[in-house]
Amino acid sequence: MRAVNLILLFPEDLVAPDHARLTGRRLAHVREVHRAAVGEDLTVGLLDGPMGRGRVRRMDGEGLELELVLDQPPPPKLPLTLVIAVPRPKVLNRVVAASASLGAARIVIVNAWKVEKAYWSSPRMAPENLRQQMILGLEQAKDTVLPELRLARLFRPFVEDELPGLLAQGTGLVAHPASGNPFPRTLVAPVTLAIGPEGGWIEAEIHSLVRAGMRLLDLGPRILRTETALAALAGRLAF
Repeated sequence: MRAVNLILLFPEDLVAPDHARLTGRRLAHVREVHRAAVGEDLTVGLLDGPMGRGRVRRMDGEGLELELVLDQPPPPKLPLTLVIAVPRPKVLNRVVAASASLGAARIVIVNAWKVEKAYWSSPRMAPENLRQQMILGLEQAKDTVLPELRLARLFRPFVEDELPGLLAQGTGLVAHPASGNPFPRTLVAPVTLAIGPEGGWIEAEIHSLVRAGMRLLDLGPRILRTETALAALAGRLAF
């Protein structure tokens, strides 16, 4: 079986319980990246369902036919909610895909004072684009279960009304430079991790997050991009 990422299947791809037919992007990916031939096995998985192998039975310019054996569970999600202030549109795709790859159970994209209002009207904020980026992240990480995605355009109602429920019986951490607080040695799951916008959270936002139950976390003297901070923090949580 080839080990290069995962071909994610959707219910509409199934022409029978154990057969699927693919076209478009995934057909091109199998031909150009996997370079699979008839008779070879690929790693496949059904969206929000099991994983396994798909044996190539036919492939031409019009479609790819796979014979399926789906007998493996997807990897478990991290007990992690990511609260991420809206990054620049050109960064957003990478952040959402990386969050899905890392195995976060939930992603909340939230507004903040230093987030440009124009970011919310970017085509990359469209639900179909965000879903596609999560799918790409799942394929990269060999997972089939989409994270729960929430858009919170109003910071204060989210922090006051929703965040305390996410923090119940768990740990909340908010990345904030110069706070002087190192990464905790022990964590109580589930974990909620908040990462601010470029330029950081303003003090009023920090006070609101702390009142809701978050603890400040200092990543050191270096100022990191959103996607770099995300990888560094989630990596520590995973291990």
